[in-house]
Amino acid sequence: MQHKATPDATLRKSLKARHMTMIALGGSIGTGLFLASGGAVAEAGPGGALLAYAAVGLMVYFLMTSLGELATFMPESGSFNTYAGRFVDPAFGFAMGWNFWYNWAVTIAAELAAATVLIKYWFPESHSAWWSLLFLAIIFLLNALTVKGYGESEYWFAMIKIVTVVIFLTVGVLMIFGIMGGPAVGFANFTVGDAPFHGGFFAVLGVFMAAGFSFQGTELIGVAAGESENPRENVPRAIRQIFWRILFFYILAILVIGLIIPYTNPNLLRGDISDIGVSPFTLVFEKAGLAIAASVMNAVILTSVLSAGNSGMYAATRVLYALAREGKAPRFLGHINRRGIPMNALLITTAVGMLAFLASLYGDGVVYNWLLNASGMCGFITWVGIAVSHYRFRRAFTAQGHSLSELPYKARWFPFGPLFAFALCIIVIIGQGADAFTGQEIDWKTMIATYMSVPLFLLLWLGYKWIKRTKIVPLKECDLSPDASSDK
Repeated sequence: MQHKATPDATLRKSLKARHMTMIALGGSIGTGLFLASGGAVAEAGPGGALLAYAAVGLMVYFLMTSLGELATFMPESGSFNTYAGRFVDPAFGFAMGWNFWYNWAVTIAAELAAATVLIKYWFPESHSAWWSLLFLAIIFLLNALTVKGYGESEYWFAMIKIVTVVIFLTVGVLMIFGIMGGPAVGFANFTVGDAPFHGGFFAVLGVFMAAGFSFQGTELIGVAAGESENPRENVPRAIRQIFWRILFFYILAILVIGLIIPYTNPNLLRGDISDIGVSPFTLVFEKAGLAIAASVMNAVILTSVLSAGNSGMYAATRVLYALAREGKAPRFLGHINRRGIPMNALLITTAVGMLAFLASLYGDGVVYNWLLNASGMCGFITWVGIAVSHYRFRRAFTAQGHSLSELPYKARWFPFGPLFAFALCIIVIIGQGADAFTGQEIDWKTMIATYMSVPLFLLLWLGYKWIKRTKIVPLKECDLSPDASSDK
């Protein structure tokens, strides 16, 4: 039985097409591109990094089209648990929802911890707790005012990142052809040592796993669809634009990094959140003669981190609200205020974000890495859930006699797309902790930090299944009504 909250208002459908595009784009262009891309080139060579990011880009494309088909037919705020519950198993939906909430709620704390590290580039003697409090207050207010306020803030956060990448690509191309920053670089760095591929298959596999984290955030468009002005037009348009733009930004950026900086450069391996001086973007800008590169990139990455925290706050709040609406979370979390904000869910999510204050007690970098490890696997679990939900939805749709022409947006390459994405995500999940087994002794601390999300997910799924006695929903009994669990 589903419990319905009885709020005096409903979610506002205020997100425009430009907001939808930037929400997904901004969610996926961040520290993964500005920092991790350098380590990817160093680990697998320029060719290996390009191959890994292209493969993940293809997987994300299939996931986005799967989510697009679901989100246009059934726009839901907190979509993942709703789809999983209706097309797979209510217990699977319960676990998916809480897994997604945990992922993004912890990401808020992780990004706030990262922000305090970045701000100390300018204020090294300042206290972390005050910065955590300030940034948390900003993110809370952006989410507490109106959903349009969140959309506008993400639009401009994403715009800063996009402008930075465009300038970087422009400067990089000018350097490659010798128009700026000295003689032409050409393709010489693609033949240094054993380039373009370095480290063999396992090096590429390692970068493949890291690339997955870089692309996480694109699925936020599924959550935002429930508050889009016109999801049947805006979601497909955003998905078509986002895939090519992300691939354009990531693939070209890594190509430029690989051409200008040899993979043997030791600074690439030190592209750490606490050492912005060796971000691959900073290295390229400095090589071009732009002396203020480090300070500018620090500011850009700070906006990226705040953008990720902002998105995390929005996504976690909406999914917690959706869980409450379906009776899978305490009922009071399904209340919406007069501005269309699920305030109780927002307050609970913000409380989890307060974990960032631990950064001031135990050291910024250590806490950031632990929080990141705790939440990282959850994103891949969400992607598996999207692939499974879409596969089951399409099979149920045809089993119940519906024509594909009834779908507002149809994912191409079915069933290959969701099956391919499912298989690659499982490989990534299994391979995440490979480093823990490479030494003479098993690194139990690393293994637990890496895999802790998997047993937690299984415990939620099987526990709810045992308590509620749920079963996998037969294809002909799947609820395909587009507004069955909406606020109407």
